[in-house]
Amino acid sequence: MPWILARRRTRPAGILLVVAALLRAQPGQPLTLEECQRRALRAASAASQARREMQIAAAGTAMARAAFLPQGTAGTSLLYNSPSRTDPAVQSYVAWNGIREYTALAGLFQELDTSGRLRANLERARQQQAAASAALAATERDLRRAVAASYYRLLLARKLAAALESSLAEAESFERRIRQMAGEGEAARADVVKAAAQTASLRQALEAARLSISLASQELASYWTEEVTAPLEVDDVFEQPDLSVPEEEGAAGRPWMRRPEIRLFDAQERSFLAESKMARAALLPQLRWGLDFGLDANRVAWRERGWAATASLSFPLFDWFQARNTARQARWRAAQTDEARQAALRRFSQAYRSALASLRSLRGQLDLLRTAIDLAAEDLRLSRIRFEGGEGSALDVVTAQRQLADLRMNYCSTLAAFFNAKRDLEVASGQ
Repeated sequence: MPWILARRRTRPAGILLVVAALLRAQPGQPLTLEECQRRALRAASAASQARREMQIAAAGTAMARAAFLPQGTAGTSLLYNSPSRTDPAVQSYVAWNGIREYTALAGLFQELDTSGRLRANLERARQQQAAASAALAATERDLRRAVAASYYRLLLARKLAAALESSLAEAESFERRIRQMAGEGEAARADVVKAAAQTASLRQALEAARLSISLASQELASYWTEEVTAPLEVDDVFEQPDLSVPEEEGAAGRPWMRRPEIRLFDAQERSFLAESKMARAALLPQLRWGLDFGLDANRVAWRERGWAATASLSFPLFDWFQARNTARQARWRAAQTDEARQAALRRFSQAYRSALASLRSLRGQLDLLRTAIDLAAEDLRLSRIRFEGGEGSALDVVTAQRQLADLRMNYCSTLAAFFNAKRDLEVASGQ
């Protein structure tokens, strides 16, 4: 960006931001989970649609607030009324002011919220905006969670492939050795078959793992681009994993109350209550005033100008049943939303405690698996030594190879499950 550096009065902070953005966008840099989530949030998705809904709700609040301001009008017209047949000096339609009437008026009018309808409408708009804000937070959170799941799926596929490559190299080495021994008459044909079958099985599993890598990479890239075939370089958080487990908050904390769904339920309930107030406002009198100034005469002359002030108070008489039942519907919807909120609280509480229990269990399983992998590697080494010394069988070596491969893959799968459980706990605790 040489043109940025050549400009005068360029702020150093702006240059640093541009340089940081360029460095982050370099193709050689591995993508972190946070960068993948930022790309997904910038792309068109359910989150972008939720942001539009937020803008629509904000505009609705501004519209409801504008109803409290005076409204101005301006208009001009020329009216012609045919003369009377009996008296040509007067108009034929007596309801009009003359044969010709010239009008040029500027008016100002305002509705005074004596019934509370405008205030209830404003409150409903505000609660709809609050609901849109909570829905946006939940949608962005779900999108980040989905990107994280795809991110960990890609890392898991690569780790499984790496584990299978290591096991395949060991199996191929053993197959070459046993074929050599068979050629020298030191191993049976059955041992060669066992080793070859083990190698073929691991090779097939490795091909399936490589396919999983390609599919997982495409799934992750599809969150922000159509070019999904290019391989992604992502930061391997499995190399030095953070295996810390957060402490459980006390019963009084109730971390699931921080979830945006709670704010969404509250905003929806208050919105329905505001609708109930709007419906009840139809049963109350409403005051309106107006002021007109200008010309309304039978000839165009500035001295004919004048002004008029009006005030009206309307009383509802025969709309009682419709207004009452509309208010009842809104109150029942509010009660229904409260019931849904109470049911959701039970689910959120269970989701938090389940995520915390899963995280703790997976953390313990990782320690056990690391120990089991070390033991399986030692068992494989000893099995090969015994086989080379003629004290063990090829089946023991093959079994040890498969056991080590399975434990390595199980460790990778458990590690991915640990990271996913950690993200689930963040979602359940409203983070």
